[in-house]
Amino acid sequence: MSGRGGKATLIAVVVVLAWLVIGGVAGPYSGRLGEVATNDNAAFLPTDAEATRAQDLAGEFVDRQTIPALVVYERPAGITDADRQRVSADAARFAQVSGVITPLPPPIPSEDGQALQVVVPVDDAEGEEIGTVVEKLRDIAGGDRDGLSVDIAGPAGLLADLIEVFSAIDGPLLLVTLVVVLIILLIVYRSPVLWVFPLLAAGMSYALASVFVYLLADAGVVKLNGQAQGILTVLVFGAGTDYALLMIARYREELHRHDRPWDAMRTAWRGAAPAIIASGGTVIVSLLCLLVSSLNSNRALGPVAALGIAATLLVMLTFLPALLVLGGRWAFWPRRPRVDQADPQTEHGIWSRIAGFVARHARPIWLSTAVVLAVLTLGLTQLGATTLGQSDLFTQRTDSVDGQEVIARHYPAGTGSPATIFTTERTARQVTQVARGVPGVAAVRPLTGGQQTGPPDPNAAPKVVDGRVQLEATLADAPDSDRAERAIRDLRVAVHRVPDADAVVGGFTAINVDTSDAAERDQNVIIPVVLVVIAVILALLLRALLAPLLLIATVLLSFAATLGLCALLFRHVFDFPGVDSSFPLFAFVFLVALGIDYNIFLMSRVREESVKRGTRAGVLAGLAVTGGVITSAGIVLAATFSALAVLPLVVLVELGTAVAVGVLIDTIVVRSLLVPALAYDIGPKIWWPGRLYRANGERAARDAR
Repeated sequence: MSGRGGKATLIAVVVVLAWLVIGGVAGPYSGRLGEVATNDNAAFLPTDAEATRAQDLAGEFVDRQTIPALVVYERPAGITDADRQRVSADAARFAQVSGVITPLPPPIPSEDGQALQVVVPVDDAEGEEIGTVVEKLRDIAGGDRDGLSVDIAGPAGLLADLIEVFSAIDGPLLLVTLVVVLIILLIVYRSPVLWVFPLLAAGMSYALASVFVYLLADAGVVKLNGQAQGILTVLVFGAGTDYALLMIARYREELHRHDRPWDAMRTAWRGAAPAIIASGGTVIVSLLCLLVSSLNSNRALGPVAALGIAATLLVMLTFLPALLVLGGRWAFWPRRPRVDQADPQTEHGIWSRIAGFVARHARPIWLSTAVVLAVLTLGLTQLGATTLGQSDLFTQRTDSVDGQEVIARHYPAGTGSPATIFTTERTARQVTQVARGVPGVAAVRPLTGGQQTGPPDPNAAPKVVDGRVQLEATLADAPDSDRAERAIRDLRVAVHRVPDADAVVGGFTAINVDTSDAAERDQNVIIPVVLVVIAVILALLLRALLAPLLLIATVLLSFAATLGLCALLFRHVFDFPGVDSSFPLFAFVFLVALGIDYNIFLMSRVREESVKRGTRAGVLAGLAVTGGVITSAGIVLAATFSALAVLPLVVLVELGTAVAVGVLIDTIVVRSLLVPALAYDIGPKIWWPGRLYRANGERAARDAR
C-alpha cells in the first residue's frame, strides 16, 4: 500500500515540476500581449463593408495612408498675433516628429476668430506607435498658457487615448483581478494555505493562454485588441477559480471517505471532471460561435477567449489535482477533513435547510422568482443600444474629448475627419452637387494633386487615379455623433442614385456606421446558433430533452432580467448615455455561456444523486452539496469581471457590470431557487425521455403502492 502511495506522490511531483517549467517559459508572454494588439477600428470591419472598400481606394490616392491628429488652440477672447506665432512655431516642431507626414497644411482659423486648428497627418503604418507620436505632439504643444487652451483630438488623438487605456491591462487590471480573487478565496476557505492552490493554477492558466494568443496574434492568425485582452484576463482568472472551487469541494468530500489523498483525488476527479469539461466545453463552443460574426473584432475575441478557457481546463484538470495531492489534508488547515464516512450533506447545514425550504414550497418559489425576473426585463426599454460618441467612450475626461468639444464650438464639427466619396471622373461634378444637398454635409471639395501648402484652391483640378476621383465631405456634426451617422446614411443613398457613378462612401463616421450594422446582423445570427449548440451539449450531458430546454429557458429569462436591471443602472445610477452596439451580443455570449456553467454544475450532480436516491431527493441532495460552491464560484466570477471597472472605458465597465450582475442573479436566484424548485416540482419527468425518466417513474410508482 505504501508503494502505491509513494508512486502516486512521485507522479504528482513530476506533474507539478513539468507545469512549473512550462510556466517559466510561458510566464513572460503574459506581459507582452500588448506588443501584438491593435486597436484600429477599421482593421476589424468586414472585407465587404463599404467603408473597407473606401479605405482600399483611399490607399491608391496617397503614397502613405495617414490618420489625422487635430491640434486645436482656443482663446475665447480672440486669437492674438502672439498666439499665431506660437501655433506656427509648434507646427514647425510637429513636422520634425518621426511618424508625421510633411509638409503640414497651414493652420485653419475659425470664422469667429477664437480658435486655430492644425491638422497633423500621422503615418498609419506606425500602428500602436501612433500613441507615442501623439504624446510627442502633446509635449510640444504643452498645456494651457495665458488663457490659450490647447488640445489634441481627431482620430489619432482618440486612438492614443484608447492605447493608453488598454496599456493598463498588463498592470493594474491584472493586479486588481489577483487581489480580488485572493480576498474571496481567503473568505471562502478560511485557510492560510488553501488559497495558494487555485490562485497558482489560475496564474498558470493565464500564462499558458498568453503564450498561445501571443504566437497566433504575432503570426497574424488572430487579431488581438485591447478589449479582447482585458476580457481574456478576467475570464481566465474567473472561470479558472470557478473550476478550482468545484474540484476542491469534491476533493474535500472524498477525503471524508478515503484515507489516502491519491484515492480521494481519483474519485473526486471522476466525479467533478465531467461537469468541468462539459462546462468549459460549452463556454468554448459558445465563444467559437463568434467566428460566424461579420466583424473581425468579434471573430478575434472568439478564439482568443476560447484559448483561454481551453488552457484553463487543461491546467485545472492536471496541475491543480497534483498540487492538491501533494498538499493532502494539510492544505485545508486548520479545518482538515477526517475519514469519518460522513454524508456530504452534513457539511452543508445552511444549504440543507435551503433545500428543505425548496421542498416545502417548490411551486410558489419557482413561480415567484420567475415573476420577479420577468418584471426586471421591463427595464430593457431603457437600454437604448447605440454607437457611443467619442465623448461617451470614456468614464473620465480625456484630451481628445476636450479637443473635439472645442472643434464643435468653432468649426463644422466634422472638420479634420471628412467623409470620403470615391466616384468616376465623369460623374464627379454631379456627385459633388448631390452630396452638397444632403442635410448634415457642410462642404464638399475634391482631393487635388500635390501637397497643400496654402489655402485650398477652388479651381485646382482633382486628382484622378484609374478614372476615379476622391471627394472630401466635411460633416456639420461631430464625426462620432448620431446625427453624423444619419448624414452618412443619407449621403450614401443620395450618391448611390447617381447613374454610373459607382460611388463609395467611407471615412471615420462610415466605419462606425458599418460596424453598427454588422453588430446588429451578428446578434440575429449568432444568438440562435449559441442557443442550439448549448441545447445539444446539455442534452448529451443530461441524456434528456426536457431538462435542457427548461434550463435554457431559465438562462434566457435571467439574461433578459440582467439586461433590464443593467439598463436602469446605466441610465439612472451611472448616467451613461446608452450602450455600444456590440454590448448586447457580448453580454449574451458571456452571460449565457457562463450561466449554463452553473446549470451544469448543479444538474450534473442532481442527475448523479437522482440515480441513487430518486429525482426529488436527488434535487435536494444536489442543491445541498453544490449550493455553497456554486455561490462561491459566482461571487468570484462576478468580482473578477467587476475588475474591468479599473479601465476607464464605458463599454468595458458596462460589460463587466452586466456579467457581474448576471452571474449574481444566476447563482443567488436562478441556481439556488428557480431551477431546483422547478425540477423538484416536475419530478422524474424532468429527465424525459431518457432512461432515468423511466427508472425514476417506475420507482415512484412502486413507492406509491
